[in-house]
Amino acid sequence: MRNLAYALANATALIGGVTLVAIIVMTVVSVLGRAFVFAGLGPIPGDYEITEMTIAFCIFCFLPLCQLVSGHATVDVFTSGMGERANLIVLALWELALTATVIFIAWRLYHGFLGKLGNHEISMLLAIPIWWPYLAALVPAGVGVIVGLWSAYDRVLAAWTGKATRAIAGANH
Repeated sequence: MRNLAYALANATALIGGVTLVAIIVMTVVSVLGRAFVFAGLGPIPGDYEITEMTIAFCIFCFLPLCQLVSGHATVDVFTSGMGERANLIVLALWELALTATVIFIAWRLYHGFLGKLGNHEISMLLAIPIWWPYLAALVPAGVGVIVGLWSAYDRVLAAWTGKATRAIAGANH
């Protein structure tokens, strides 16, 4: 299961990275088009809509890998003085809370997707169905649920046995 979690997390992070680069390139081209309006160029129509719709997808693509490598921001003021076992217990509790949050977000994205699919709402400029970005974000959120469940299991097991199976914070896998 560990290999599947890492493979899914790495794949979604790669897809998110490629998508983010594409958004950046589109934004640069659009800004250059605005700068050269005098030469007959112009902005990419709907660039704001496209950016808005894809950035959430990118964020959800990066979350599973961030969770696996403990890349989330931490404040170690209270835990730095605690022993390793106590830190493993705290980490397991936070991992459970994060996984519950990811499950909640995925559940709400699913219901948002169904709502947008049912009401046929479209974007203002490009007439893109609003359910498309909901579905796009739901896929990596689903990966986040799978990765989160394994990660929570792994952290709870580490707290139970007193042996961490992966880095506690920010190290590569």
